[in-house]
Amino acid sequence: MNDLIPVTIGWIVAGVVAVFVIVVLLRAIRIIPQARAGVVERLGRYHKTLSPGLNLVVPLVDRVRPLIDMREQVVSFPPQPVITEDNLVVSIDTVVYFQVTDARAATYEIANYLGAVEQLTTTTLRNVVGGLNLEQALTSRDNINGQLRVVLDEATGKWGIRVGRVELKAIDPPLSIQDSMEKQMRAERDRRAAILTAEGSKQSQILEAEGRRQAAILEAEGDKQAAVLRAQGEAEAISSVFGAIHAGRPDDKLLAYQYLQTLPKISDSASSKLWIIPSEFTEALKGISGAFAARHDDSGETPPPAVDPHPAAPR
Repeated sequence: MNDLIPVTIGWIVAGVVAVFVIVVLLRAIRIIPQARAGVVERLGRYHKTLSPGLNLVVPLVDRVRPLIDMREQVVSFPPQPVITEDNLVVSIDTVVYFQVTDARAATYEIANYLGAVEQLTTTTLRNVVGGLNLEQALTSRDNINGQLRVVLDEATGKWGIRVGRVELKAIDPPLSIQDSMEKQMRAERDRRAAILTAEGSKQSQILEAEGRRQAAILEAEGDKQAAVLRAQGEAEAISSVFGAIHAGRPDDKLLAYQYLQTLPKISDSASSKLWIIPSEFTEALKGISGAFAARHDDSGETPPPAVDPHPAAPR
């Protein structure tokens, strides 16, 4: 019985030592996930930064601080009241994209880097927007974003933080200003609509006038072509008649007969109160008289009375 006591104590001590060794080994081995970083303090002072993967530390001597996320982070801050240059209070929402690049600086250079980024963003935003009026603030978002990013990136560099982007989510003016802006935009849209309507009416009138001008030109061109064709036709007809007459070699009797056929047509018009007999007509009558006289001489009949070569024109 007395021999078993030392053996039992030995086993207990061995078990305690084994547990202690296992605990020490477990405390000595640290596995850091990807995109994380751990700061190791040895006896209260900074020793090293653990990278992702398997790392060894000295138990009871080294202490690993809470891991730091090295990925790019997106933080949306609550709306901040900002006074513009024209003394209007606007509410601005901001979003900051930043990334921790130095775990040691983010741990020891600033107590709370997230709160520091928020306060710095608010202060910088008020400085930038305070130098702009409302219209410039609403239309210069890219410029404001660029200025905020430059200032924040320069200020947070010593904290081991890189600011990638700063975006303004919304700029909300007071309700009274929003109503005025809506009325202004409605009036502007009405003005543009009236201008477009007037411009369309102007273009329509111009096109109609151009169409009428082109139609008048084409009509005049058509009348011109028709007159030319009629003149050419009449000239060709006269030329044909003249050629036929000369080809037939008419004598005085035929010409005198044609004169007599033409006289009734001259007096047919209702407006013809006075008409003049051409001198050639008297020559034709002489020819007719001579023809009748020759016929009388051949037949032995009494010739008709002589016709006055210049009779008075009837009224």
